[in-house]
This record gives sequence, structure tokens and C-alpha cells, in this order.
Amino acid sequence: MKLYQPEEGYCYNSDSLFLYNFISSLSPKGRVLDVGAGCGIVGLLVARDFSITLEAVEKQAAFVEYAKKNAQANNITYSIFHTDFLEFMPDGKYDYIISNPPFYPSGAQKSGNEMVFQARYDVNLPMDSFFKKVSRLLKPKSHFVFCYDATQFGLVCAALDRVKMRVVDVQFVHPKIDRTASIVLVHARNGSASLMKVREPFISFDGDKPSQKAQQIYKKAKTESIKCQIL
Repeated sequence: MKLYQPEEGYCYNSDSLFLYNFISSLSPKGRVLDVGAGCGIVGLLVARDFSITLEAVEKQAAFVEYAKKNAQANNITYSIFHTDFLEFMPDGKYDYIISNPPFYPSGAQKSGNEMVFQARYDVNLPMDSFFKKVSRLLKPKSHFVFCYDATQFGLVCAALDRVKMRVVDVQFVHPKIDRTASIVLVHARNGSASLMKVREPFISFDGDKPSQKAQQIYKKAKTESIKCQIL
């Protein structure tokens, strides 16, 4: 998949590819919303591999244009809305909401680049407001699949519980086997009574090289990044 990205500023990384692989394991179907789509990578990869109706929300105008271009370049039908997710008012509800949201905590050192700041830091999409909005836009017993900072997993579970959603499937991603987890991949459902399934840890690097599992994901995704200026 060809993916056009900004020459400078925020570009997708392996987190998006690991999230795509996690979503794929659930065999998504129906109406899917990608929140904070960026250049469109997660939603477009899922739409390439599964029969879904894909929509997206992105509040940065430049990324909206990149996402549209990427959908067109890969012949994927796509509806993307240029708006803040918290103000988004769709027609109907969704079977899946997926997201690689901004999750760096407000106490972290912030980037001076506006595009990077909007894409990375949780002040731009606060957890409680984010999850509350998701819960309102999902059909009953539907799916919320996203990644987040692993150190905030306890806060994630508590925030989901406040909106009557429950984590049913989770996987922690570690940069190396002897390192603590950097991100967590989360599958939550609204109104679920299921116990949590904890998958085996995903190790992304073996020494200085991508692990065998990571290489398999990169091969499945088949992404080709093209940095350019389109506005």
C-alpha cells in the first residue's frame, strides 16, 4: 500500500502497524470509524483486507488531504470528516471504532511542531471525553479497538468502566524482551460481561533487528511511505 506522508512533522510508525495487525485478528466487519486517522494508515489497511464500510475523523486539515490521497491511490472507498472527534455528529452508530489516539501524558515534554503536538499529546483528546464519546457512537455490544501508553493501562480500564465498557482482549508491546511495555493494544466492548483475555507479550525487536513477529506484520502490511508536500 502506497502511503503519502508529510515531508516534515508527524509520520506513522510501527504502533500503527501493530494496531492494524491486532484489529485484523478480530476479523472486523460492518461500519468502522477510524478516529484521529492521520494519513489514514490504520483504517485503510483494515479496509484493504476486510469487507467494511470505512469512515474516519481527523481534525488537522493537512492530514485530511493526505488520507484522501492515500484512499484514492489505493482504490479504497472512504468517507473522512474534517472535525474534532468530540464534536463529531454522525448519522447512525458503528460496529467498530478504531484509533491510534494522542496518548502522551500532559506532563511530558511537548513538541514545538504543531502537527506533532496535535497527533501525540493527550491534552488534544482527553481520555475521559474520548471514551465517553466512543461509548455513545457504538452499537450495543460493539467494539472499540485502540492502542495507548502502557503505563496508563490502569487509568484506561477505570475510564472505560466509567462509561460501562470493559476490556475483553489486551496485548502489551515491548521494544525488547528485557524492557517494560511501551504500548498496549486494547479491545473493549460496551455492555460486555466477559473476563479479560491477556495475550502473550509482543516483542518488537530481537537485538537490533525487528523480531520475527514484527517482520511478519511488516510483510503483511506491505506499506510504502512516500514523503511529499500536497498542499
